Amino acid sequence: MTDRRALLGAAAEAWAARHLEAAGAKIVLRNFRRRTGELDLVAIEGDVLLIVEVRLRARTDFGGADGSIDARKRQRILRTTRQLLQLQREWAKFRVRFDVVVIEPCAHGEPLAHATGTWRLRWLRHAFDADS
Repeated sequence: MTDRRALLGAAAEAWAARHLEAAGAKIVLRNFRRRTGELDLVAIEGDVLLIVEVRLRARTDFGGADGSIDARKRQRILRTTRQLLQLQREWAKFRVRFDVVVIEPCAHGEPLAHATGTWRLRWLRHAFDADS
């Protein structure tokens, strides 16, 4: 990964974390890495453990960032979540929800709700489940 790409990714994750916290979620873990994959953000919202994938796309002409989470990526997230819950047994009491935060360019003329400059943030709750 290039330095520029790593910086953009870190900035996207920071923006996503601030957005989730402003909505009442508590970020408890960032960038949990294992051989099976990485969880960008882990948060608690009430009695729900949020596993949040942050997707940044500079262009949308090849499909949006939310469409970039295929079955293989979902399986990596699920396997890594299982490992996390084995290590953090106190979190096993929570319901688990898989969300995606999408950061992408705003379309021309689009309202800038949850946007900074020409970028917008969309929080897709229940983006997928363990059975998908």
